[in-house]
Amino acid sequence: MSLELRTDRLLIREWELDDAEAALRVYGAEDVARWLTPAWHPVADIDAMRSVLHAWIEAGPNLIPPAGRWAIVRVSDGELVGGLSLKLLPPFEEDFELTWAIRPDLWGQGYATEASRAITDWAFKQGIEELFAVARPTNERAISVARRLGMEWVGETEKYYGMRLQVFRMRPA
Repeated sequence: MSLELRTDRLLIREWELDDAEAALRVYGAEDVARWLTPAWHPVADIDAMRSVLHAWIEAGPNLIPPAGRWAIVRVSDGELVGGLSLKLLPPFEEDFELTWAIRPDLWGQGYATEASRAITDWAFKQGIEELFAVARPTNERAISVARRLGMEWVGETEKYYGMRLQVFRMRPA
């Protein structure tokens, strides 16, 4: 789904193949990859990152709205700081999952919360009744972001991705 959202500091927009080098600093980082669901290995190089972006871009029009994957860009300097997605959770693909990934050298600056708040507000305006976020129990940063977004803790499960995960849910206010 084509999208462009602005916050005070960020632009959320479609991925472009030219984002590969900057995206590699996010998805090629071990500190990011180890927390992603499903299990993810760091992207090895620029060509592999370009292939991942190509797959995401090509898949976009076939996703059930409002699902999608987007780049997060800092408005002040045009620097790509991370990525966001809304996707259907396995195994039944009935519930939408919110995911975020921020470049490790930019952690702690509120980008994940700011971008996620913008995308959740937008998703609820599209008619979504609830969104979920899942995190490994030891991923304190992701759990903190979920809580800052106002998500409620639902419990712990192995239902998604074959991993033990904390589940958080958000409904429109």
